[in-house]
Formats: sequence, C-alpha cells, structure tokens
Amino acid sequence: MTATLNQTPRAERVHIAFFGRRNSGKSSLINAFAGHKVALVSDVAGTTTDPVYKSFELLGVGPVVFVDTAGLDDGGDLGQLRVEKTRQALDKTDLAILVLTGDPGQEELAWLAAIREKKIPLLVLLNKADLLEDAETAAQTLSQQLELPVLTVSAQTGENIPALLDAIMKAVPDDFWDRTLLGDMVGPGDLVLLVMPQDTEAPKGRLILPQVQTTRELLDKKCTVVSCTTDCLQNALAALAHPPKLIITDAHSFPQVWEQKPPESILTAFTILFAGYKGDIRTFLEGAAAVEALTETSRVLIAEASSHSHNEEDIGRSKLPALLRKKAGQGLTIDHVQGNDFPQDLSPYDLVIHCGACMFNRRYVMSRVLSAERQKVPITNYGIVLAAVSGILDQVAVPEG
Repeated sequence: MTATLNQTPRAERVHIAFFGRRNSGKSSLINAFAGHKVALVSDVAGTTTDPVYKSFELLGVGPVVFVDTAGLDDGGDLGQLRVEKTRQALDKTDLAILVLTGDPGQEELAWLAAIREKKIPLLVLLNKADLLEDAETAAQTLSQQLELPVLTVSAQTGENIPALLDAIMKAVPDDFWDRTLLGDMVGPGDLVLLVMPQDTEAPKGRLILPQVQTTRELLDKKCTVVSCTTDCLQNALAALAHPPKLIITDAHSFPQVWEQKPPESILTAFTILFAGYKGDIRTFLEGAAAVEALTETSRVLIAEASSHSHNEEDIGRSKLPALLRKKAGQGLTIDHVQGNDFPQDLSPYDLVIHCGACMFNRRYVMSRVLSAERQKVPITNYGIVLAAVSGILDQVAVPEG
C-alpha cells in the first residue's frame, strides 16, 4: 500500500513519446534508458501496436511516462488504426522524440510538421549510429535538411545515451513542475474545509484522486485541513473555532454548501480547481456564457476523462443533463464521450462541457481546448456550469489563469 501511495499518478508525469518508422529502434531506446526491458523489442516490423505507456523515474528529470508508439509507416487498414492511435498519443506528449535511421521519408516529415504545429518540444535522433560509416556527417546533413539539431545515438551500444538524457533534461519545459491547484488562494496557517460527498459514485475504502491531490497540496502549503461529508457540514462548521478561509466541495453540492457556508468563507469546487490546473480557466469561464443561449434545438457534448459504469447519481450522465434540460428544455440533445474518445469535428455542437480531467495530463486537456477554440465552439467545465446554473458563478473562487 505504501509503495502505491508514493507513486506519482501518470497524469502528473512528463510524457516523453518516441515516434518513428517501424524498426527504427524506439522500443530499444526506451529500454536503454530504463536499464532493463520495459518495452517489447523484436526484429519483426510492427511489433508495437497500440501506444505503450510506461511510468519511470528518470534521473535528473523526475517522474516521466515513456510512450512507445507504433511505426509511422504502418500500412493496411489495421496499420492505419495503429497510426491513428499514435496521433492520439501526440496530443498527450510533453516532449516528442523523433527517431530516424537515415533520410526522413514523407511520414517522418509529416509528423515533424505536426509536432511543430502543436508547439511540442522536440528532439531528433539518428539511431543505430553503430551501423553507419560516418554517423556524425550523416547527422550534420540531416540537421541542415531539417533545420534542427540531430543527435546520433545507438540503443545497441549505448552510444550518446547520457547525452540524450542531458538533452531531455534541457528540453522539458521549465515551468512543468510549477503549476499548482490552489495558487495563492490559501497560505500557511489558513483553515480549509473539504466537503466530500460519499455517494454511490465514490469508490469504496478510498478517496478519489482530486480529493487526495488537493489534500496533499494543502498540507504542503501548511494549511489546517478539516474534512466532512455534505450531510455533516453544519456540525463541522459548529465544531470549528472560527470559519474556514476556504471551503472546497464537489460541484454538484454547490447549492447545499452555499446555503450553509459562513459569509466570510470563500467557496470553490474540486473540479474548478482542476479546470485551472489541467486546462485554461479563462476559456472555461468564457464558455459558460453559452449555457444561457441553449435551447431545445441545441446540442451539447459532455466529455468524461474516466471510463466507468454509471448510475442515477452520476454528474455527467444524470445530474448535469437534468439541470441543463430543466434550463434549456427537455428537447436539448446531449451526447457523451469518455476516456480517449473525443470527436475531431466539433461543429455540430453549441457547447462542450468537460470534466475536471484528473486522469489526463495537461497537454491532452489543452489539445481539446485548442481544438474547440479553432472550431469556435465554446468549451467549459462541469463545476463552472454547475455554479452558473446555481446562480453563484460570480461568487465562486477560481484559480488564477
């Protein structure tokens, strides 16, 4: 149990993805980093099918996820499905590593352009240097052609693996580890009350990730943290020597908590905190204005990060749709996607509503935000919508954008 609790969640790790043609040595390079076999290696082209995500502690960088992707040149119907999975992995990539073994083909050049378009930090490698007559000259030629530095490496001999590690350390964005859930909302000595409903959606015997991660950050900030469930809120407030500076609750409990909170306490929700931490809080706040314009002929997409079964207490499948239809009319069309499913074409929708996305890394959430912005479709967040529908959005605390 202790080892599990000490593990950094995948969503909080730097996602380092290796892209290249089949048999370019992507899996072998990952194994060279790890010092043992973590990725399946074979001489058979196409061994890696769906992207493989492997969590690892990389010396000098910290907790990372190595992403081993299928070959960019995979052919046939099945191969195209694999390439599409690789394309989805690109949206989660914090640092892209393009692995070449010679002159780049059309596939590599197209992916290089896609990586540049998404403004993802990039390293270019010339792998299998041990098989080349003059690897350095070949790398210089490639560098001039691509207008990018090219590092020669060999997964087989380990040549320049330390240099690659150093390049990764320099390429990881400086502010990657600086983002926080709460920003300057609270500081040392502040009293914070967490209202955590334990309904049928809550997992037995444990807290959900947003509750755990928020608690940990509050403790790191040297706050005093008190927790209760919604039905015990009144008793919890009565037991405190003074009102809490901040109350954090599940968004669907906004109305009950708002009615009972002390006037001097500020209120927010776990999902709103994650909206700022994972995405663009200002874009989400602007997107909430579209709720007022919804009618029975409108169409809304609700996106959930986690894949799970649903019941009558589910926010995305039950509570939120009921509130939206009560406001806009029962004819309102609501579609749902979950997990990695997210349509490339958002034009049919008048509004996209995303969950807090605690299971996704920020790069992936921002790829969805940017997709909505490019298509001029408003996008917002569960908690922001629930606050808006409750009429308290302008009085709820949001993290700095």
